Amino acid sequence: MAEGQIIKALSGFYYVLSEGNVFQCRGRGVFRKQKVTPLVGDRVVFTATSETEGYILDIRERQNELVRPPIANVEQAILVFSAVSPDFSAKLLDRFLVLIESKEIAPIIVISKMDLLDGEAKDAIARYAGDYRRIGYEVIETSTVTKDGLDKLAAHLRGRVSVVAGQSGVGKSSLLNALRPDLRLKTGDISTHLGRGKHTTRHVELLEVAGGLVADTPGFSALEFDDIELDELPRYFPEFREYGEGCKFRGCLHVAEPKCAVREAAEAGDIPPYRYDHYLSFVAEMKERKPRY
Repeated sequence: MAEGQIIKALSGFYYVLSEGNVFQCRGRGVFRKQKVTPLVGDRVVFTATSETEGYILDIRERQNELVRPPIANVEQAILVFSAVSPDFSAKLLDRFLVLIESKEIAPIIVISKMDLLDGEAKDAIARYAGDYRRIGYEVIETSTVTKDGLDKLAAHLRGRVSVVAGQSGVGKSSLLNALRPDLRLKTGDISTHLGRGKHTTRHVELLEVAGGLVADTPGFSALEFDDIELDELPRYFPEFREYGEGCKFRGCLHVAEPKCAVREAAEAGDIPPYRYDHYLSFVAEMKERKPRY
């Protein structure tokens, strides 16, 4: 028996990377009986039936698991947001950050297409980048044209399992192609009519990039908070945790409670006001969702 990691799942086969070799494996019938589906990223025990084929016998305990994209054991999420085309959206970024924080995955914010900006637009992006850095997030400003930020991004990928996520059309595939040109991943043109990119990535696959494993995943335009409870939401805003200790009431939701230190910090500008506004809109959204039975 040997151990490895699933790097691709396609047409009932699981491709397992083990000591530099890839084995095309089937899953044992016991997984179907137990209703367990092997995922890309799973660490598995398998038996090799030849130099290139085998059977998966067991799946090791998962560190974490994402539903969309379906992948396990992710160490960090590279959240790619373009500076323009499509325009940078702090609210959508905050939505991604909440979902990634809830899975206990380290987020890295990448702002792409910086070469397309100048003047006031560039200053505005710099202000956003500064805000997120003060909160404690790693922010990397990149351009596949000027190559700015690519070395810094590569250093973060080395030796880790990462998922690349973001709206369609922000340049995820272009970034990976710039870091490893032989990948030749397809890139989709932005649809100016819809303001969205075309979905060009068809399946989840862990690719070897810059000394790490990276999942190139389909673009997203909507993400739901179905697996997050309302009272959990404040903990996924890191700056709220610091100020929340000064709230009068334990379990303060930071909406309308008296002597709320988080709301006071937002009013004073110590918390970016737009972050607090996004938080309030997420609270309202979660209150309106249908209860689960």
